[in-house]
Amino acid sequence: MQTTAKGAYLAAELRLPTNWLDYTILGIYFVVVLGIGFAARRSVKTSLDFFLSGRSLPAWITGLAFISANLAATEILGMAANSAQYGAYTVHWYWIGAIPAMVFLGLVMMPFYYGSKVRSVPEMLLLRFDKWAHLLSSALFAFAAILIAGVNLYALAIVVEALLGWPQWVAIVVAGAFVLAYITLGGLSSAIYNEVLQFFVILAALIPLVVLGLKKVGGWDGLTDKLTAEHGANFTTAWGGTGIGSANPLGANWLTIVLGLGFVLSFGYWTTNFAEVQRALSAKNLSAAQRTPLIAAYPKIFIVFLVMIPGLVAAALIPGFGSADSGYQYNDAIPYLMEQLLPNGVLGIAVTGLLAAFMAGMAANVSSFNTVFTNDIWARYAVRGREDGYYVRFGRLITVIGVCASVGTAFLASSFSNIMSYLQTLFSFFNVPMFVVFIVGMFWKRASAKSGFWGLLAGTVAAMVNYFWIYKQGIIDIPTDQGANFVSAIVGFVAGAVVMFAVSPFTAPKPAEELQGLVYGTTSPGMTEAPAAGDDAWYRRPALLGWGAVVLAAACYIPFSF
Repeated sequence: MQTTAKGAYLAAELRLPTNWLDYTILGIYFVVVLGIGFAARRSVKTSLDFFLSGRSLPAWITGLAFISANLAATEILGMAANSAQYGAYTVHWYWIGAIPAMVFLGLVMMPFYYGSKVRSVPEMLLLRFDKWAHLLSSALFAFAAILIAGVNLYALAIVVEALLGWPQWVAIVVAGAFVLAYITLGGLSSAIYNEVLQFFVILAALIPLVVLGLKKVGGWDGLTDKLTAEHGANFTTAWGGTGIGSANPLGANWLTIVLGLGFVLSFGYWTTNFAEVQRALSAKNLSAAQRTPLIAAYPKIFIVFLVMIPGLVAAALIPGFGSADSGYQYNDAIPYLMEQLLPNGVLGIAVTGLLAAFMAGMAANVSSFNTVFTNDIWARYAVRGREDGYYVRFGRLITVIGVCASVGTAFLASSFSNIMSYLQTLFSFFNVPMFVVFIVGMFWKRASAKSGFWGLLAGTVAAMVNYFWIYKQGIIDIPTDQGANFVSAIVGFVAGAVVMFAVSPFTAPKPAEELQGLVYGTTSPGMTEAPAAGDDAWYRRPALLGWGAVVLAAACYIPFSF
């Protein structure tokens, strides 16, 4: 946590020269956001409308919402911080740490999710395993969603306090109130349509920052020359120094990058994180649901440049950026460049873009939290069989409670100078164990009903033990938080899988007829849905979109590999 003196220093040194034009742009954005909420309210008549937009949205809307929900303030600040700290290794979080998993979600997992007509990811575990796996996964996801929403609140607070001089509590209350307003009014539809708007606002904020930043350091060649002189040649490459036993800024080798980030963390996040999957489940048909993450994959490939370059520029402009001597944390990369480079008007767009990013991430986690808590915990185990309107009202109430709870968790993020490290820690604890249960249950019919609960519990505990005991207590020397997260993810995955394979032979499997549409090689009526008119066009085929994204991401590695 920044000390009071540090907070005052940031507020003085990074204060933006905002004027009436900047605040007018900000005000217009807030008016539009609320207008979308009121417009979406008219379409909310049932709980399916409130929690999943009535499964009625086209693929391009859900695809942009999918990527916008991921492109939160934590993504922007965190990946810029990552780049200032670790250099060009940040590309791994996109090209190997996102694209393959997004394609796997679209091509392999969405037919199971959408075809089974589940309302949430935990509900899928109820169908495949039993109520204990379902209840544990629901509780873990709800807890994680509140923690991640709290990260967004913290990210917003440190930026707005530093740039505009607003007290942290004012920034939290104002932005939180707007998120509450448009989600409680229009449910998921309101969140999704606002996320589409926020996607373009975020781009409008980041593109000028990248262009002016590169101009300031003499273009890409000037940037790489400065960084190489300060940090060494590996700082501007993707794979340099990643041999096993070699030293590099990231503190990880190619094996932990490929397995820990590229497989376990990445697939755990993109395939089981309901804040993302919920956008695909709101699509109008199976074809649109499959294309949702595949459409999102293309902007994801290139967004890395918009968040990585500002971090690299900050590291080039201030020697030792992020160290105590520099006076800046890694999280300050984006605010520092905004203060240094942007004129009024553009500044207003940039501030609005950061607030939009905060609200996109916050709304994604809050809307997924209210769905899971209402449908998977409250309606199934606490208050059953009430009329549909009751659950819509309860969903609105739990939204308020969730936002209030996230305020308390915001301060947990303050102990990390790089908030992306904190997020990856949470993903290794909560998403990875759920992924191993999904993947074993999907590809192994013999995985028993009880194995889901024990595998999920073992994976979660093992990842936490590795991080808090083995890493934090120095039992094994791991150079960085991110390197430790990769190892924790691998440990959690292996522990969960081993326990599932150990428990299954001694416990009863589910009857084969109950596994239709839940295990690879089986089908259900929902999975055989014919494409809608126009969806069978060659350029809309999921396989073409998916493999095209994989090839494009691989090609992007070439200039960073030599």
